[in-house]
Amino acid sequence: MKQIKFKNSQINLRNKFLKFGVKMIGPETIFFSEDTKLGKNVIIEPYVVFGPKVKIGDNVTIKSFSHLENCKVENKVDIGPYARVRPGSILKEGSKVGNFVEIKKSTLGKKSKVNHLAYIGDSQIGKSVNIGAGTITCNYDGVKKSKTKIKDNVFIGSNSSLVAPIRIDEGSVVGAGSVITKNVRKKSLALTRSLQIEIKNYKRKRK
Repeated sequence: MKQIKFKNSQINLRNKFLKFGVKMIGPETIFFSEDTKLGKNVIIEPYVVFGPKVKIGDNVTIKSFSHLENCKVENKVDIGPYARVRPGSILKEGSKVGNFVEIKKSTLGKKSKVNHLAYIGDSQIGKSVNIGAGTITCNYDGVKKSKTKIKDNVFIGSNSSLVAPIRIDEGSVVGAGSVITKNVRKKSLALTRSLQIEIKNYKRKRK
C-alpha cells in the first residue's frame, strides 16, 4: 500500500513540474520530495534524487545521478553528473558543482567552480573561485569541525588539501599538490610541494 501511495505521489509531482515547464529526461527515474521547489527553465537528467527542503532557481541544469537535500540553488547553476549537494549548502548564481563532487554545509559564490572529484565541507567560498580536481577541505580533526574561508578570485590547484581552520585571501593561488595548513595572504602563491629529483641513467633493480 505504501509503495502504491509513493508511486502515485511521484507521478503527481512529475506531472506538476512538467506542466510548469521543467524539462525532464527520463522522468520515471527522477524522484522528488513533497516540498521540492523548482524555478523556470530547469533541466533534470535521469536518476536525480531530491531529498527534503530543496529549492532550485531558474535556468538550472541538474545532470544524471545527482543527489540534493536541504539546499538552495540559485539561478544559472550547473550540477553534476554524480554530484552530491548535502544539507546547509548554498550554490550562488552561475556556479558549478561538477562530476563526483560532494559539497556539505558550504556556500559556493557566484561563478565559482568545483568541476570534479572534490570534497567541500564547512566552507565559505567567494566569487569566481576555481577549485581544482581532487581538492579537499580537511574540516574534521576527529574531535570538531572547522571552517575554510576562500575569498574572491582564488585559484586552488589540483589535488590540494586545505586543513581547516584556514583562510585563503583574495586573488591568491594554491599550487597543485599542496597541503595548506596556514592562512594565505592576498595575491600570494602558496606551495608545499617537495622538490623533484631526477637520477639520470637509473637502472631499476630486477628479480
